[in-house]
Amino acid sequence: MRRLGLFLAVFAMILGIATVDAQARKRFISIGTGGTGGVYYPYGGALAEIWTRYVKDVYAVAEVTGASVENVKLVNRGESEVAEVMGDVAYEAYYGLGRFKGKRQKIYALFVMYPNVYHVVTLKNSGIKKLQDLKGKRVSVGAPGSGTEYMSSLVLPTVGVPYESFKVYRLSFVETANALKDGTIDAGVWCVGPPTSSIMDLATTHHIYIVPFSDEEVKKVTSKYKYYSRAIIPAGTYKGVDYDVQTVSVWNVAIVNKDLPEDLVYQLVKAVFEHQDYLLKVYPGAKYTVPENIVKYSPIPLHPGVVKYLREKGIEVPERLLPKD
Repeated sequence: MRRLGLFLAVFAMILGIATVDAQARKRFISIGTGGTGGVYYPYGGALAEIWTRYVKDVYAVAEVTGASVENVKLVNRGESEVAEVMGDVAYEAYYGLGRFKGKRQKIYALFVMYPNVYHVVTLKNSGIKKLQDLKGKRVSVGAPGSGTEYMSSLVLPTVGVPYESFKVYRLSFVETANALKDGTIDAGVWCVGPPTSSIMDLATTHHIYIVPFSDEEVKKVTSKYKYYSRAIIPAGTYKGVDYDVQTVSVWNVAIVNKDLPEDLVYQLVKAVFEHQDYLLKVYPGAKYTVPENIVKYSPIPLHPGVVKYLREKGIEVPERLLPKD
């Protein structure tokens, strides 16, 4: 009996060591997303589930972050392996422009996600009917470090509404919705895939108004920034908004650190497209997450692992998207 007990103890110890060793071999993937009131976080959660289930030796987790600008920096430093960012932020970060001037970030594109649409939201009784009416008001332009705030800093001055012309608040989506509810601010900006939960929640308790861009304002923005395009938020997208809203949009892109191994990135992107149904469960706009859209809309070059996958699928990768360094 003593020998049997000793044998079982040794066996359990070996099994425990083997389990620890197996866990140690797993590659941890941190996914930089955004706040809980937008689409990035649930979309990132679906990515984490796909990769943990279907990529061998990978354990992925979606992390709440300040969104696009912060996400680029996290990936550049290697603190996140993957992140979701808006295309304008990715472009300027990769090429060392704008807020990244002289500081090119070590990022490549993994895949293109879906278009983000610029929402300027107020309450119907605010008196704000056009973008020029934001002057002198209290406006949340997005959370610090977010793609929404980054886009606001480019778009609003272009249409003649610089930050100096209104009182600037930098709030998350949930904070912006709550501030509109309690009257702390007069208007708030979201750049998200519609419909988004925080605006939907606001519209269930308050009469909202989404401020449209004029034809001239759309032309000014899209002429100056080639990564922006005209967009429409269809009538009925949000409760009480029974009219089409003309605005501008930008594509979202999942990025990776340039130094990630080619085979790992190949497995990650392959798993995404083989299990797109997981993404569709959390966000219908994931219908845009298809291989063909990578070569159409990626604002920056692709990781070599992505190029390998696309070529296997028979998709030609244009010269502008091939890894350069």
